[in-house]
Amino acid sequence: MKKGMRIDPNDTVIVALEPINKGEKIQAGDIVLTVNHDIPKAHKVAIDDIQTGAQVIKYGSVIGEAIAPIKKGDWVHEHNITTCADKIVEYKYEPKHDNLVAPPAKATGTFQGYRRKGQYAGIRNYIAIIPLVYCCNGFVKKLAQVANEIMPGDDNFDGFLPLPHECGCSSSGEDLQRTAKVLAKVGQNPNMGGVLFVSLGCEVSNWDVVKQYIEDFDEKRMKVIKIQDLEDEMETCLQLCKELYGVVSADRRETLTFDRLGIALNCGGSDSFSGITANPLVGRFTEHMVSEGATVVMTEVSEMIGAEQILMERAKDQEVFNDIVNMINYYKEYFWRFGVDVADNVTQGNKTGGLSTIEDKSLGCTQKGGRSMVMDVVQYGGKLRRPGFVLFVGPGNDMVGITGMIAAGTALTIHTTGRGTPCGFAGPTVRVSTNNELFKRKPHWNDFNAGRIVDGEDWDALTQEFYDLILAACNGKYRACNEKSGYYIMGFLRDGATH
Repeated sequence: MKKGMRIDPNDTVIVALEPINKGEKIQAGDIVLTVNHDIPKAHKVAIDDIQTGAQVIKYGSVIGEAIAPIKKGDWVHEHNITTCADKIVEYKYEPKHDNLVAPPAKATGTFQGYRRKGQYAGIRNYIAIIPLVYCCNGFVKKLAQVANEIMPGDDNFDGFLPLPHECGCSSSGEDLQRTAKVLAKVGQNPNMGGVLFVSLGCEVSNWDVVKQYIEDFDEKRMKVIKIQDLEDEMETCLQLCKELYGVVSADRRETLTFDRLGIALNCGGSDSFSGITANPLVGRFTEHMVSEGATVVMTEVSEMIGAEQILMERAKDQEVFNDIVNMINYYKEYFWRFGVDVADNVTQGNKTGGLSTIEDKSLGCTQKGGRSMVMDVVQYGGKLRRPGFVLFVGPGNDMVGITGMIAAGTALTIHTTGRGTPCGFAGPTVRVSTNNELFKRKPHWNDFNAGRIVDGEDWDALTQEFYDLILAACNGKYRACNEKSGYYIMGFLRDGATH
């Protein structure tokens, strides 16, 4: 008898927890049925007959409608269901706040972090080296390498962090301003004890453009250099690095309350286990952190579509509800402007992993928020404003969305994945595997295995173990896989002409 899972009592499908051959039986609780096709692991099986045009239910919500008759025991996937998400919807605020988790009046949780001038604190003490244009990428990486050899990291200094990117030239208007805003705000992220901005000298995202988004410029901790003007750019920049090091290396951790901690959530390379293991685990963690006063931020708006009504019901008030509606409709219109269907977000890798529609993906994605009240919506290029569970207006693209959340002030990224990725972002990235096979195959990519949930391990014990891991990462006692490998990158939302 093969194992399956019915996520919600109202579901019309069950999820195969292991591969099943045609004619074999699958059991999910009291449900036992014979499958009519070979069923890949993590894919869906119909519990009863589903007629053409009928809704297909998973997570207790609609994930699409049948485009052909589906028999009990059939494989349910993109060949016989389709999305219902490609339309503008008239939403009404109908709050459902029972049993939601909201931040306390005063934060109770504490961590060991680096106090900065703003509200949010750092959990690392980097000196970032940020090029204002991609032309400087090679030099910036070489500069960081040399600087780290001369001034290596220790318990109080996490090293020189080069952050190459693909932007900085041949753009204009809002597209240029958006790039400049994120460049400035990444440099002011609380993990950055200091920053050296490296300008080539002829780029459009020059210092005059970027500096308008710098808040409270501190010449002791922020340096700017134009290398076209220098005889020996390495010697001059190393001198600036030494000046920054003299200040930053004196920083020390102190006990701070959770209202100074911002954590980003993201998922990438999702599979059908994402919404069963890793994302619900992170959702429990989110509830815990919010209840103790932290700010936990989730983006991937294109992967909220199909589950947006759940988030809207959890908005703390009419204003936040309106912000969520505007966020969802903006992204739908953004896709249509380029002739793209909203449903196209589901990738081939997602489909191989068992996800059939954008609703199927989104209902799993939004599990990362748990049952937390939505306290705020932050625009791309904006900053965190209040504690609690917050939505960030960014795309499903990991590099772009996570960079935006880091620019907003988050100090740690939690990234769930079912397919696997080694990518790191502009800071510590704790990666959570959705399944046992991925964790066993790629232990150097993944920091935590949520796949143990399907083996019957206790939810509460795993949640506590995960909480302890994240707190250790925040306190500097645990280094994520991306940190050990030295994998860092950032990217920007582009929406304009390239000259």
